[in-house]
Amino acid sequence: MKNKNIFLKSAWVLSFVGMVSLTNPIQAEETSSLSHLEEKSAEILSLPEQFPSQFKYDSGITIAYPESGVKGVYVTGHSAGGSRMETLVDLMNTTDLNAMVVDVKDDYGDFTMDLQSENELIQKNTYNYADPEKLLATMEENQIYPIARIVVFKDSRLANAHPELSFTYPNGELWTNGRGESFVNPFSKEVWDYNIEVAKQAAKMGFKEIQFDYVRFPEGFEHRAEELNYTRGNYDEKDLEDDTQERIHAVTDFVAYAREQLQPFDVEVSVDIFGYSATEKEAPGIGQNFSKISSNVDVISSMIYPSHWGLGYFGIAKPDLEPYQVVDEYMKAENEVLGKLDDAPTSRPWIQDFTASYLGGGNYKVYGSAEVEAQIKALADNGVNEFLLWDAGNTYTENVQYTFE
Repeated sequence: MKNKNIFLKSAWVLSFVGMVSLTNPIQAEETSSLSHLEEKSAEILSLPEQFPSQFKYDSGITIAYPESGVKGVYVTGHSAGGSRMETLVDLMNTTDLNAMVVDVKDDYGDFTMDLQSENELIQKNTYNYADPEKLLATMEENQIYPIARIVVFKDSRLANAHPELSFTYPNGELWTNGRGESFVNPFSKEVWDYNIEVAKQAAKMGFKEIQFDYVRFPEGFEHRAEELNYTRGNYDEKDLEDDTQERIHAVTDFVAYAREQLQPFDVEVSVDIFGYSATEKEAPGIGQNFSKISSNVDVISSMIYPSHWGLGYFGIAKPDLEPYQVVDEYMKAENEVLGKLDDAPTSRPWIQDFTASYLGGGNYKVYGSAEVEAQIKALADNGVNEFLLWDAGNTYTENVQYTFE
């Protein structure tokens, strides 16, 4: 099984930088205290800004970054391991689409394939929807760029197993949102390491990019922060202006830490982010600052589905009815923000290939090839040639023009 071959150089790197994963990352805090000497050693052995290529992990899977830019689709674990995969591969081979974003850790905290992790909680919540070796072999054979989607802080499984890593009411009851879902605490380094363990195992399988989703606090957290119990870790000790800045630093620090930890695995690191984060100074309640996150990733993927903007946003009365205009207005705002960064990431937005009938009569339209093309054309007109298509059921529109000069 070539994707499980561990080269000598890989083992040397992992030993050298002290990155062998903890058997139980939940206990990371208890095992992370260092003596003065160890602290000095850790500084000496810290990762260089540019990790030497000869020491990077080689999964044995060879898939190049698409020369024309990534044009991808979202794929669930069920689709990746089921009969729909054949249809999706055919879509890749007969159009300009060339990438798949595959659920590895989903919105509940479940794992869609065997990650070969020693972490007991990961093992417990693993469902073998897809065979990773077969999946990556198929993607290699067809040169489909593989992106591992890892949902980070929305994680009901970890929250229920370890409420101390989540948010609880004073009576000890676990907080859930209106859909009964729980989040885990972005201030917790143990939570960081749990998700980075997942990312490392996905990289070992042969995924060429790690995409972190739900890199944020729960929506509206600023309205309930004072009524919930949770640790702020080391952030209580930092000289930060207020709770808002604590949240922004925690989210940004996770992204920077994850990218550093993944350097030896030779993968791109991307983050999904709310589109409105680029149109405002910051999204304080959820801890997302577009510029700061963008400065610490290779790819930034804003979710800019026309259906997700409020009525009147960008001066557009009903955004879902105007896919070109919405994307065009958004990209003007994003380009302005990214243009101010010294080392801007690749922009690869999520766009809409579904019909948002839940918006109610008069507020939505049926999305077909014209509506999908309108969004892609708006990106191209603003200098962006990469995108990801979202449809929860993985049924993508046929006869779409995916490339505009």
